[in-house]
Amino acid sequence: MENKTKNMILTGLFAALTAIGAYIVIPVGPAPITLQLLFTVMSGIFLGAKYGALSQIIYILMGLAGLPVFAGGAGGFSYIFAPSFGYVLGFVAAAFIVGKLLENDRKPGFLKIFLSCILGTAIIYLIGYPYLYIVLTRVSGAAVTFQGLLKPAVLIFLPGDLAKITVAAYAGRKMIPIIKR
Repeated sequence: MENKTKNMILTGLFAALTAIGAYIVIPVGPAPITLQLLFTVMSGIFLGAKYGALSQIIYILMGLAGLPVFAGGAGGFSYIFAPSFGYVLGFVAAAFIVGKLLENDRKPGFLKIFLSCILGTAIIYLIGYPYLYIVLTRVSGAAVTFQGLLKPAVLIFLPGDLAKITVAAYAGRKMIPIIKR
């Protein structure tokens, strides 16, 4: 298959997988876990910076156009006012960074992939957490503090995120040599 065609197909596939990941909910503890992060970092791992980020942009555009692809079946332009939309915006940067760190390595090791995914996930939080705070305090008028949101908006999700990153790094280590042939 021609490289351009393959890239287009895989870009669309990862946009769809990220959308499907919003519907796959693992009810663990007080914060259910979705698989969006898994597919976001995997898009960077397998597609590289350009197409990984593009897959996430397509995912966001599908949701803003009204398709119910965001967590909880949400969609539509008004989703920009959802507290979690900042995390979704972070998907683009995360896929780009993960892809940039790995795209020139034909056979990266588990640790390199894992650390790239950690950085990508940190970027999602660096974009999403302040966005969450701004929407809650400025748009919704909630009486919350920046520090007070740390546990329910970040810390509670870290164990699940580490599990997803581990799965992505393992899959990447096994699949990158096959995909990059």
